Amino acid sequence: MENQKAVAISKRLSHHLRHSPEAIGVSLGSGGWIEVDVLLSALARHGLLLSRAELEEVVARNDKQRFAVDGSGQLIRANQGHSVPVDLGLPVADPPPLLFHGTVERFLPAILRAGLRPMKRHDVHLSHTREVATRVGARRGKPVVLEIDAAAMTRAGREFRLSPNGVWLTARVPPEFLRRAA
Repeated sequence: MENQKAVAISKRLSHHLRHSPEAIGVSLGSGGWIEVDVLLSALARHGLLLSRAELEEVVARNDKQRFAVDGSGQLIRANQGHSVPVDLGLPVADPPPLLFHGTVERFLPAILRAGLRPMKRHDVHLSHTREVATRVGARRGKPVVLEIDAAAMTRAGREFRLSPNGVWLTARVPPEFLRRAA
């Protein structure tokens, strides 16, 4: 499958598995899971004919590993980034001392004033490396990387969860725990 087609399919899957399952007439089950066959049928009814093999290729090739298929191969979900109510069942985890968040300059004043908030998502997404945060920020322009003092947040009682694709999740990052990375 050519890359452009895989990216388009990935975006469509992200939309329906994270934000708008009802747009194709499905609902997400416990943990955000949906049966692969149900998803493929719903997508076909809405104009996207996709074989199981093509779906598996998109899941495997996704550079950010946005999707997970369960051990049986019968269920699929988005790893994180939901705006619809879903409990992914991710356990609380101890983060590394520093985490990173990529953004752009125009959002910086609001972030430094109010901290990082989930906005329309369930959680704030943080990266384990400056390089990943830089790539995330670059999607919207010239990236700015913020450094998060995850160790201090943990000492203050803030919780973190780690998604299967390595994205660190937390409810919010108050401004006192972040600074612009040098």
